[in-house]
Amino acid sequence: MADATSNAESFTASRLTRGNFFFPTRIVVSPEHVLRIKPRLFGSTQESIAIPAVASVQISTGVFWSDIRIDSSGGSNPISSHGHRKRDAQRIRDLVERFQLPRR
Repeated sequence: MADATSNAESFTASRLTRGNFFFPTRIVVSPEHVLRIKPRLFGSTQESIAIPAVASVQISTGVFWSDIRIDSSGGSNPISSHGHRKRDAQRIRDLVERFQLPRR
């Protein structure tokens, strides 16, 4: 049986964007959850939303970079990240939607 993390994909924000120069934010999408990892000098901060609890994925595209916001149906704080390539933001949305299909 395959490990669930083998289906996970990771997306790293550009170092050229605000707040990502030294420690770029990563978004990891797996069949179980969406995880935002923000590294720090010592350790990291992680936020996650279970795939069945994702209510919406919003992408705001600028000239060079896209911002992404993932809202929870449980009313908790959304996961947001900026500085991703447009195709990465679209791939994140597509993965979340694909992983939600079997559960509906």
